[in-house]
This record gives sequence, structure tokens and C-alpha cells, in this order.
Amino acid sequence: MKHEQLSYADALRFLAKKYNIEVEERELTDEQKQAYNERESLFILNEYARDYFANTLHNHLDGKTIGLSYFRERGFRDDIVKKFQLGYSLEGRDAFTQTALKGGYKKEFLVKTGLTIEGDNNYLADRFRGRVMFPVHTLSGKVIAFGGRILKKAENTGKYVNSPESEIYHKSNELYGIYFAKQTITKNDCCYLVEGYTDVLSMHQAGIENVVASSGTALTHGQIRLIHRFTKNVTVIYDGDAAGIKAALRGIDLLLGEGMNIKVVLLPDGEDPDSFAKKQNADSLNKYIKEHEVDFIRFKTKLLIDEAGNDPIKRAALITDIVNSISVIPDNIIRSIYIKDCSRLLDVDERILVQEVGKRFLDNSEKTLTRRGQAPQEVKEQNSTADAANKEKAGLLKVKKSPLDKFELSVLYYVVRFGSDILIDEEGEDGDHTRMTVLQYAKFDLERDSLWLKQPIYKQMLDEAVERMDDESFSPKRYFLAHPDAAISRVAANILGDRYQISKVHIKQYGEGVKEEDTPLAEKNNLDKSVPRALTELKNEYVRQQVKEIKDELSQKYKDGDYDSAIALMQRLKDLEEVKKTLAKVLGERIVLRY
Repeated sequence: MKHEQLSYADALRFLAKKYNIEVEERELTDEQKQAYNERESLFILNEYARDYFANTLHNHLDGKTIGLSYFRERGFRDDIVKKFQLGYSLEGRDAFTQTALKGGYKKEFLVKTGLTIEGDNNYLADRFRGRVMFPVHTLSGKVIAFGGRILKKAENTGKYVNSPESEIYHKSNELYGIYFAKQTITKNDCCYLVEGYTDVLSMHQAGIENVVASSGTALTHGQIRLIHRFTKNVTVIYDGDAAGIKAALRGIDLLLGEGMNIKVVLLPDGEDPDSFAKKQNADSLNKYIKEHEVDFIRFKTKLLIDEAGNDPIKRAALITDIVNSISVIPDNIIRSIYIKDCSRLLDVDERILVQEVGKRFLDNSEKTLTRRGQAPQEVKEQNSTADAANKEKAGLLKVKKSPLDKFELSVLYYVVRFGSDILIDEEGEDGDHTRMTVLQYAKFDLERDSLWLKQPIYKQMLDEAVERMDDESFSPKRYFLAHPDAAISRVAANILGDRYQISKVHIKQYGEGVKEEDTPLAEKNNLDKSVPRALTELKNEYVRQQVKEIKDELSQKYKDGDYDSAIALMQRLKDLEEVKKTLAKVLGERIVLRY
């Protein structure tokens, strides 16, 4: 999973395919089977097309004299051509299509992949005829689409043609070169972002492999999430074309909004990543990037200042533009630093920038949470006289709560505050040594009852903590306070900042005579009681909710006359009531932790 950056299920499928092991999965409906079979057919056809175009490039006379000669004239070595599985499509109107049909591939799938264009009167033609071919791969290496570059001048014909959207290809979710770059991106903790296919090829040839291309389209949330799986550090490499830079700037705000760290490298005049990389080796190219990369906000500010000059209208528009970019950054500290820098660079009162950024930040936070599928948000006025910056601190987003929320927050409280503290450290009768942290125990205790946190932010925080719990340097406090997601850092700040209020229950746990000022120490010394109690209270509430839902369902089954289902529900209800009694008994006693 770590090596290939795959989910658990995809990792199983990957290994099963590699070692020819059959994986039995759940029974699919007829519609699901049809959809699955169609997707697999499209993948198989694309793999056939990739091999066909590559074979044409290396073995057909036209492929060698036209296609391969083009790549060599552009300075690409044969090993790079083979690595990226480049190819050539013959100029004949339907050479590929007819070969595929004769090979048993269906016209339906040829059209759906976009490899073939269908017209009236059974007209069929190759979409990519007379072009060199660039296959587009998924993270796992499957070919999902192609880009084709024409080699001859033709009226009303674009230089590049790309596969249309299909069942397996959604261009907004794909990046060219990600399959070949993912491991190096993870290793270097940085991704270089360029524009085109040949930019990626040239940088690989120069020895720089952590590079992907947006293929000439504006960045999308899907592409950004793809990069974010491997790193949060992105360096965008631009050529010296001012118009191209301005167009690209618009997409980078999306990167900032996802909490990415963005730097920009401007190449010398007349150079693009393709041409510049061909003149460099890995050391010199890396050195140039490190010496010339500039923080994105400062780069954008300087670029727009030079353009605005002394024109007050243009400067006002410039300030608005910069404020918009800063306002999408989720991290409070980073926003504050940028506001100070821009106040100095733009010669604008810092308080004005704070006010404007604050207004936009609240709007952006609401949109971001909605886009991520969390509960509907609304920003509530806390103080009509407070300025926007104060509203950001005081006007927390109001979330529709579930009855489970407060119990889940109680568990999360101990994970964030004491997650790295040792909860169990004991020798067993057989000599085995058991040692578990609060976080490890919480994971173990929830998983053994097939439970997990459900509130989206709490779940994400627990998931991220569990991912890092084997790292001895991991500190939940520091990690979540500095989290790039503003909603998460706000939850952590509330957990760590609120003064602990001792209750009658905790007095019983900690013992009589415990004073409020002593509760932090008492709290830490009694984790073996309070952590299991918080987990047990969550389970109790979960069971209570289950009982309520089953009673409602049971009532409906009786109304519908579905007595067989009602009997089954009554048995489930009986089982849950027994569990509830057991939990109530445990909660009524002093909890002693048992592993």
C-alpha cells in the first residue's frame, strides 16, 4: 500500500493479479456486472492500442521515418520513448480501426474510448491518424487515454488532439506522468508541475522524475487531490510567456485552498521546461530550481505590481486579487505571515488587509466544507461590532450535531491531548511485555467492536492520527494544531485550549480532595480509567441509538404486516438490550482497564 500508494483493496487486487491469485468478491448485480465488464473492455482496448501504436513507431517504415525521427529530432533518447510507451498512428484514414476490428475488438468500444470516430453511412476514421502518440496512465499504470500531436501542417487542425471523456477517463482527475513520478514525489516530498507532455519527458531525461503535467488544462480539485496523496509541496515551473503565466495563476489558488505549499520557478526568456531541461543534467537543473524558486504569493504580488505601475485603479484590482489568493489559505499562521509581507510590498495598511482577508476566508471556509461533503455550514454573527478578523476567531462554523458527537469528541479529546502517552505497560504471566499508547488502545478498542468515529472532522482526525501512530516523533497536539485544514486546527485548539472543568464523575475517579488546578495532572495519572470510560460511554450511546432505530423500524414492520422481519428485529433488539445492560453495569462501576 505504501510503495504503490494504493488503498487496501486495490493493493490486494494488485498483488493477486501479479501472482495469478483469484480474488473472490461480492456478487454483483447484472447492471454492475455489465458496467464492470464494459470498463474492463475499454482498458483492454486501450492497452491493445498502446501496443499497436508503439509497434508501429518502432517497426513500421512510416513509424520509423516519420514518428521515431520526430522524437529523435526533438532530442529524446530511445529509452525515454520506450519508458513512456510513445507511439505513432499511421496517416491512413482508418488503418488502426480496421486492424482492431479484424482483431475482434468491437466498434462500440472503439467509439467509446474515442480511438475511432463514427459518422453517417458507417463512416469510421481514426481520431489520431498521422500523429505521434502519448498514452495517459492511471496511478496503477493502466492506459486510460491518449494525446496525439500532428506532425504536418494542416488547416483547421489543432496541434494536439486528446481522447474525449469516457467511462474510464475523466481529464479533471488525471495528470500526465503521475504513474512514473509517484514514488519520486513521495521520496523527495515535492512535485514539479509543468504544462505539456514533452516537458515531462525532457525533465525525466535530465534525471528529474518527480514531475507531472496538467496537459494544458487549468488545474482542478481532482488533480490537486491526486498530488496531495503524495506531497503537499508543489513547485510550478513556468516559461517566460507573460500571458501563459497569468492564465496559470488562476488555477494555483485551488492549490492554496487545499493547504498546499506552492513555489514558482520562472525560466529564462525564450525557454520552456522542455527546451531548458534538454540543456541541463539533474544536478544543474535541481540547482537552478532551488536558486530561483519563489513563494507563490510573493511571486504573484511582484508580478502584478510591475504590471499595475502607478495606476490607482490597477493597484486596487491588484490588492483585491492578492487578498483573494491569501484568503483561500486554510492555515491561520501562514495567512498572517502573507498579510504582513503583502502589507509591506503593497504599501497598504495591514489592518485593511486583515479585514478583507477575514471576510473572504469565512466565505471560503463554508464553500470548502460543503464541497468536501461535510454537514451544511452557516457562519453565525458573534459580534456585530467585531471586524472580520475577529469574526474568524470567534465565529466558528455551526454544525448540525448528532447525538454521538459529544461522545466522539470525548474520545478525540484523549487522542489529541494524550495520544502519545503510555496507557498500558505491564508484564504478563507468560513473560510477554504489553505496551500501548492511548491512541493505540483507542484504535484497538474501537476496532474490536467494529466501531469508528462518524462525525467527518473527528473521523478524519482519528484516521490521520492512526496513520502516524507508529512514528515515535508523532505528537497529536503539535500535528493537529498546525494542521492545514482550518476546521481541524480549530477543533484541536478548542480541545487543548479549554480549561478542564472537573465533574462529580471525575472526582470519584480521581479521589476526593482533587482541586480544579490539579486536574491536568490528575487527568494524566488516571488515563487508565478515563480513556476506557470515554470509549465505553461512546459504545453505550451507539447501542442506545441502535435500539431507538430498531424500535422505530419494528413499529413500521408491524404496521406493514411484515411479521417475519419483525421477529428478526425483536431478536436483534433483545441482544442489544443485553449489551446495554452490560455497558450500564460497567459505567456504574469504577472502570479498571483490561487488555
